[in-house]
Amino acid sequence: MDLVLIESLGVDTVIGVYDWERTITQRLVLDLELATDIRPAAADDDIAQTLDYAAISKRVKAFAADHDFALVETFAERLAAMLREEFSIPWLRLSVRKPGAVPTAGAVGVRIERGTRPEEA
Repeated sequence: MDLVLIESLGVDTVIGVYDWERTITQRLVLDLELATDIRPAAADDDIAQTLDYAAISKRVKAFAADHDFALVETFAERLAAMLREEFSIPWLRLSVRKPGAVPTAGAVGVRIERGTRPEEA
């Protein structure tokens, strides 16, 4: 199994439980590990045979812009489900951080894993 990585992807969204948070956009920072087999793409030097991290990043940004949630947990769960379905990803690990949410912490957030991690060949 191989992993396509997208690290420190910043997205802007409406997120938060407080009334004032519902009126602004805030930055979330995401790290993604996406399971795939890169060998077919590498053999043919063909992006169509792998996970296109530019296309995935664009879709993640659109998802963030189009949705608003109270909880980071909900954002993570819904994003993971959408990515697995739309890009046929068997397993992923997603970290979502919300910088500045707790003044004495650099960021707070969640890390989830969804799907079945493919076995090594």
